[in-house]
Amino acid sequence: MKIIFLSALIGCFALTNAAPSQSKITWCAKSDQELKKCNAIAAKIKEKSPDTQFSCVKHEGSDACIKAIKSGVADAITLDGGDIYSAGLENYKLHPIIAEDYGKDTDTCYYAVAVAKKGTGFGFKDLRGKKSCHTGLGKSAGWNIPIGTLISQGQISWEGIEDKPVEQAVMEFFSASCAPGATKGTKLCQLCKGDCTRSHKEPYYDYHGAFQCLKDGAGDVAFVKHLTVPDAEKADYELLCKDGSRKSIDEYEKCHLARVPAHAVVSRKDPALAQRIYEALLLIPPSELFSSEGYGGKNLMFKDSTVKLTRVPETTDSFLYLGAEYMSTIRSLQKELISSGSSDAIKWCAVGNTETKKCDKWSISFVEGGSSKIECETAPSVQKCIEKIMRKEADAMAVDGGEVYSAGKCGLVPVMVEQYDEEKCKSPDGSASSYYAVAVVRKGSGVTWETLKGKKSCHTGLGRTAGWNVPMGLLHKGTGECDFSKFFSKSCAPGAAADSNLCALCVGDEKKLTTSKCAASAEEKYYGYAGAFRCLVEGGGDVAFVKHTIVPENSDGNGPAWAKDLKSDDFELICPGKTASISDYKSCHLALVPAHAVVTRPETRAFVVRILREQQTKFGISSGNDDFKMFSSEDGKNLLFKDSTKCLQEITASSFQQFLGKEYMDAMTSLRQCPESQSELEQACTFHTCQQKS
Repeated sequence: MKIIFLSALIGCFALTNAAPSQSKITWCAKSDQELKKCNAIAAKIKEKSPDTQFSCVKHEGSDACIKAIKSGVADAITLDGGDIYSAGLENYKLHPIIAEDYGKDTDTCYYAVAVAKKGTGFGFKDLRGKKSCHTGLGKSAGWNIPIGTLISQGQISWEGIEDKPVEQAVMEFFSASCAPGATKGTKLCQLCKGDCTRSHKEPYYDYHGAFQCLKDGAGDVAFVKHLTVPDAEKADYELLCKDGSRKSIDEYEKCHLARVPAHAVVSRKDPALAQRIYEALLLIPPSELFSSEGYGGKNLMFKDSTVKLTRVPETTDSFLYLGAEYMSTIRSLQKELISSGSSDAIKWCAVGNTETKKCDKWSISFVEGGSSKIECETAPSVQKCIEKIMRKEADAMAVDGGEVYSAGKCGLVPVMVEQYDEEKCKSPDGSASSYYAVAVVRKGSGVTWETLKGKKSCHTGLGRTAGWNVPMGLLHKGTGECDFSKFFSKSCAPGAAADSNLCALCVGDEKKLTTSKCAASAEEKYYGYAGAFRCLVEGGGDVAFVKHTIVPENSDGNGPAWAKDLKSDDFELICPGKTASISDYKSCHLALVPAHAVVTRPETRAFVVRILREQQTKFGISSGNDDFKMFSSEDGKNLLFKDSTKCLQEITASSFQQFLGKEYMDAMTSLRQCPESQSELEQACTFHTCQQKS
């Protein structure tokens, strides 16, 4: 019995010691030089924080490190864009957690450039037959961007992997190359000085190596980042521009192949681990962390040109970090072809089961030649739908103004707008549907826009256009206030935390449990436009933020039972510097806001417009088709489109900013200075500027 107990005790002890420490961090080094630097960094971290267990392990190359991190043998490594893409694929699912920041001119992005010796006389359009130096196969600046650009320009002829590997097409274009990581013995390794591996065993590997390949005369052109050429040598080299001209090394902003997301530290999806890694690295001064001096190499662990490290938003994955434009470049090199069979159908994104049911009916109702023009994708939220459209997993959906803003920040564009006036549907140049966001108070209350601080406020819902985004954006612009729970004495802003001051005026549904209080749904009596006005009428509010039609729709004999005795003359509008009658909303409003709009990717704009025009001809209100109605919801309200929609009209605005209008954009720009007002997706989409299409 004692032996069994002792064995169990020993087993428990062994398991306890085998369990990974919650404070342990293992960095993956790709070479002996990197391991040497990593061990020195680890020793300094231990000096400054004895409780932080930072250690190093060596694996040969990025691919081996990615696998080690996935399996838990290691925790982190810094990768370039091409490797971030690989690490984010389904079989690894690693996430970028910390970005390198290269300073005020480029921040968390850098420029991919083509460099040649001054006086060599050729341009970017004359590269056929030249000798090329690449940082590494699959690397951003050294391979993906230049080869993708040469293919897109038609200089390199390549029809896809069914024709031949892209490496073969590159070998047929350049006379010789050094592209570390390529198959040894091929022309892509011909110029290399060492073993042609994607490691520091190859002297011509990485930025410094590719430049050395050019400097030694082995190659005619080097594909690197804009900070690669040392200051002392800049006069001897020039940049090759895409238009065929040349410029000096410092003119990279005008002469580059692409703006690329910075290298980033990747790890498993674990916010606590990410924070520990970040805090450990911050213990080391930048002059030591971003220097490879004394370790026998360049750009070890981090790029030597890095100025500081920046935390990446927690929800950011490899796709959101790299951005749609860069992802498109990588896909073009892999020829991820879309089958022609699905090329003439829109993939509509539906939110939740009820919308999906309507979408499925839409899809079944319109079949031509054995296939439907509408295919359905489902997501649990509008934000997730926007993400699917960005990823080309879906094509389009209709969203409100605030969501048009978020979608626009993520690179999507509004293409068709809902029209609620049937007469305007008959005129191709009819003005788009819109409404005024207004602030309503009791007449004679003395409440003005300038005296709102400390008052009690009623909102349609947190994050909604008229009830939150517009008024709070304007208030922030005037006061700098971000915490509106302290600005107002009490509020009802459905969707806020139930124990927040922003829910103090909310009442929920008296017929249901108290959990309905402040819910962003009809279960909260003061939710929505009419609810916010009712909060002003009977809930103790001093101001209600609604749209301009709400008071007339709920007074003077109009509206439900609670509004039957209300007179519109008992209320008035307030706006900056002015008070006006309810009917004078055109001169006293907070913003003119456009109707809901269909958003899609820029390249699918014309296609989506064409298909939707066909669809509303067949299923619109004047189609006479009773089997399916686009603008009618049987199992709910406002499914896929607003039920009040009479038709969809093409948007002529050239951008989402122009579509939303100056007043709305001014309010949103100000409100977005409050970090908590941004959705997680919007934060990820705007983390760095190179995610946006240049």
